[in-house]
Amino acid sequence: MTNIAIVGTQWGDEGKGKIVDLLAAEADVVVRFQGGNNAGHTMVVDGEQFISHLIPSGILQQKTCVIGNGVVVDPQVLIEEIDYLSTKGIAVGPEKLLISDRAHVIMPYHKLVDHGREKMKGDKKIGTTGRGIGPCYEDKATRRGVRFVDLIDPASFAERLDAIVPEKNFYLEKFLDTDTVDLEAIKTQYTEYANRLAPYVTNVSIALQETARAGKQILFEGAQGTHLDIDHGTYPFVTSSNTASGNACCGSGVGPKDIHGVIGIVKAYTTRVGAGPFPSELFDEIGDHIQQTGAEFGATTGRRRRCGWLDTVILNNAVRLNSLTGLAITKLDVLGELDELKICTAYELDGEQIVEVPANLNHLAACKPIYETLPGWRQDIRGIRHFDDLPDLARQYLARIETLTGVNIQIVSVGPGRDETIVLESPFKS
Repeated sequence: MTNIAIVGTQWGDEGKGKIVDLLAAEADVVVRFQGGNNAGHTMVVDGEQFISHLIPSGILQQKTCVIGNGVVVDPQVLIEEIDYLSTKGIAVGPEKLLISDRAHVIMPYHKLVDHGREKMKGDKKIGTTGRGIGPCYEDKATRRGVRFVDLIDPASFAERLDAIVPEKNFYLEKFLDTDTVDLEAIKTQYTEYANRLAPYVTNVSIALQETARAGKQILFEGAQGTHLDIDHGTYPFVTSSNTASGNACCGSGVGPKDIHGVIGIVKAYTTRVGAGPFPSELFDEIGDHIQQTGAEFGATTGRRRRCGWLDTVILNNAVRLNSLTGLAITKLDVLGELDELKICTAYELDGEQIVEVPANLNHLAACKPIYETLPGWRQDIRGIRHFDDLPDLARQYLARIETLTGVNIQIVSVGPGRDETIVLESPFKS
């Protein structure tokens, strides 16, 4: 029995959805442990694209999926996703999807606060998705949140809202100068959500303990990437939760000994959505080529992703923070038309060479990337299914990543489809 956590190593959008979908074939249960519907996972199966925002990617493999207590959930979005998948012939009943009774609920006022704050910041906005994720986590931390256990208990839900909504409306009207919310309308709408979702709600910590004791395999699925972590990312240009592997425990209700390996998903280059420093960002035709060839648009927002060369300063930071035991390289095929490739191996800051990510964002923004240059393989590799069949120069590029990080590559993705993947070694041990 092996339990594996999957995390992004960059700024999100590394292709975690595809890898989770792939590895779910060997798992019995797939757990989402943090984030909200500000993240989107795109999977392509038999030429058909599926996008999930809350339900773990493993649902396509019809595995039991769990939304952990570390996730913040917009019930309307979740219901829409359940219905969307059902129209695709994918069963998403309570026997296939469990929701933690301790997961927090995104409310209408969270979204209004999110939009209102971004509007006030103007050019200094963080670049949030406006889906209420941050304000929901904020209420969680200040003990003003609504959990699913409250949502499905009418008396508790009413009591919570009666205490919270007047304060939120005062803030919305007097400080943010935006719309307020109607208390009774929320009660009515969310009671409908509660009736629909109540059969899914349970203590997932106990359910996962029973799964582990039965010798079944669990796959823990993170959202976003390591450098959007609220503590370890490029703060304040981060998300509102801990995206690093340690939160797989806190966000799902299991102990550290129940996680046996951590796979870091690495895009073969680097992308970022929204604002914040990005040392290896490209502003030339190569950056445009990568963006267009890689179809680099956010699955949730549709925003154009900023593109740059692979940055192993960023990657090695993720190796350390997550205790990575293996790497999965995605979108290697996107680099196939380039004459040469570059890997950022260090930064120059004030005339000195550094190999760590500065906490001071002014320092990070001032960092100049130091590159190694490698020859490109100039070949379409999407049809390749065996590692030894990859061009020598492609294998050299991968070998250099292993050398620079000290972590073995276990999976290489050469296209968006589930079948467009080379598995060197399964993370799950038989």
